[in-house]
Amino acid sequence: MSAPPAGAVGRAHPRLEGRDKVTGAARYAVEYPVHDVTYGWVVPATAARGRISRIDVGPALAVPGVLDVLHHGNAPRLVSGVDPTLFLLQEPAVHYRGEFVALVVAETIEAAREAARLVLIDYDTEPHSTVLSEHHPGLYRPDKVNPSYPTDTADGDFDAGYAAAEIRVDATYRTPAYHNNPMEPHATTARWADGRLLVHDSTQGSTPVKATLAQLFGLPDEAVRVVAEHVGGGFGSKGAPKAPVVLAALAARHVGRPVRLALTRQQLFGPIGYRTPTIQRVRLGADADGRIAAVCHDAISQTSTVHEFAEQTAVYTRSMYAGQHRRTTHRLARLDVPTPFWMRAPGECPGAYALESAMDELATACGIDPVELRVRNDLTVDPDTGHPFSSRNLVACLREGARRFGWADRDPTPATRREGRWLVGTGVAGSSYPARSRPAAAAATAAPDGTFEVRINATDIGTGARTALWQVAADALAVPADRVAIRVGDSDLPPAGVAGGSMGTASWSWAVIRACQALREQLRHSAGGTVPPDGLTVEVDTADEIRAQRSLPRYAYGAHFMQVRVDADTGEVRMDRMLGVFAAGRVVNPTTARSQLIGGMTMGLSMALHEEGLLDERYGDWVNHDLATYHVSGCADVPQIEAYWLPEEDPELNPAGVKGLGEIGIVGSAAAVANAVHHATGVRIRDLPIRLDKLLDHLSVRRR
Repeated sequence: MSAPPAGAVGRAHPRLEGRDKVTGAARYAVEYPVHDVTYGWVVPATAARGRISRIDVGPALAVPGVLDVLHHGNAPRLVSGVDPTLFLLQEPAVHYRGEFVALVVAETIEAAREAARLVLIDYDTEPHSTVLSEHHPGLYRPDKVNPSYPTDTADGDFDAGYAAAEIRVDATYRTPAYHNNPMEPHATTARWADGRLLVHDSTQGSTPVKATLAQLFGLPDEAVRVVAEHVGGGFGSKGAPKAPVVLAALAARHVGRPVRLALTRQQLFGPIGYRTPTIQRVRLGADADGRIAAVCHDAISQTSTVHEFAEQTAVYTRSMYAGQHRRTTHRLARLDVPTPFWMRAPGECPGAYALESAMDELATACGIDPVELRVRNDLTVDPDTGHPFSSRNLVACLREGARRFGWADRDPTPATRREGRWLVGTGVAGSSYPARSRPAAAAATAAPDGTFEVRINATDIGTGARTALWQVAADALAVPADRVAIRVGDSDLPPAGVAGGSMGTASWSWAVIRACQALREQLRHSAGGTVPPDGLTVEVDTADEIRAQRSLPRYAYGAHFMQVRVDADTGEVRMDRMLGVFAAGRVVNPTTARSQLIGGMTMGLSMALHEEGLLDERYGDWVNHDLATYHVSGCADVPQIEAYWLPEEDPELNPAGVKGLGEIGIVGSAAAVANAVHHATGVRIRDLPIRLDKLLDHLSVRRR
């Protein structure tokens, strides 16, 4: 490991806001004191497709304390063409079950909830289609996949290369819908005053929320302010403006009073986004030594009839492993369902599950250790772009992970290790995620008393971003960290992009460093090096510098190692140990970095063994829409989890040298679990989650 850092960056530090959070002093979206506040409660559609033919709000209005019920017949008008998912309460059409079609506003939350139950709505229904299938007649090729990748790619002649390969793998992998479920639900407090709109919103980025609200309500940007000082998680679902902020603003304008609106846990399952189910066919052709000649990844996912969202599932395969002949495709089915959206590592997460599982199957077919197979198929030049990687330490992660895990002691033969009633197995998977930076602005102020304040509209969604930027600022100013204050989470601050795509710290720190450097330069040239009585402020925007950056493939890498136990009689799967090693550039704060990595790894474990949105096609809705029936990994499911990182210097990244850690931990981790289950049992489960009922029949056959 490298020598201990001299400055603030690289040192472990508790979160600046930690005490406020554990004592309850930190305010979230619906906790700010507001005079004369009212409460909203949404009314979801009970039809999967059709139109509202009648709405009777009389019984709801009779509830004491109810101010009004907003619906398509009386809600304030929004500007169309901005975002169809946010064009709410404007028309009678119903696009999916659970769509918000009315909103009750009342003096108390209890009255609002009771009145919402009494809103009577009749529908003219139409036949609906809600089930994703590779045989869906409406499958089509989208123009692009999220965010702007080419839909399909091809290099060489896959069909010929695959046909000529000595060893071939052809397998289809399926993942269900996954739901983000942050601790703080989607929630907003909105109020109008003198034609200006102020919202406290639970969002991953208040700058885009401000812009969208201004467009929807026909306001100048300066008439909207969005505050998100503390946010209780998002996992991607809060990466763009969502229904609550629009509905709360609509209702506050309609009733002339502030409105609080927080969705219930059940209401989060659908209307605010989810990870689309996927059907993925992966074909690998290799020689007997495991060197891949041909690779094809065909991905199918779903979108809604409201707005197209195309998950970039096969993009992971374009740059991960070698192969002269390559092809990737994406196809969509437009269904009567809510619009899918970002969930931690969208595209790369489900895509890695399929490819890394197929790599394990290829290793078995070739009789080669799965770590060695990945090493033999490492790359120096990105096949997708033809450019060399800015840095690529996948092999180093695999080697270091294998050493720490004790991989060399593994018996490669599946279903051979048994401890009592438990079958024991180990698995591995690679991991990769793009390292991006986006333009941002930051301001830095020097005060006469020798203190400094740095301001940027970054959003800390629980990742520790506020603390990391504070550390970066202290080093850039070359002063002790206790002389620096940091302000984030307010659209009145210099604008910055969302906390998402593992590019928050990479983007924001760039702006912070440049602002602090510019301030130091100003101080150097000020009269006698003194600060004016009213302070000295510098603001910097990084747009031009980022646009001028060389176009290179930049990625973080990792390797996951997993040991599981499977009960030979019941099929129950238990995780014994999970270990990950990552190469993600410079680590600003080891404390928060480790939290991000083990959080992602745990979500991958949960994806592999527990999580599954179960859709009832008769009604077009998920039936397990709460945390009692939508299962996630708990503490007892994670007895031992370890995250490590390699020292990595990459001068082609950004001034801070960071790659981002928010998503690399989940990419590939589900495949490591599936590969370990196969090694333990000899049974390959290709449709997640790996429930015991999927294993039982195979295990009973092996016992006979």
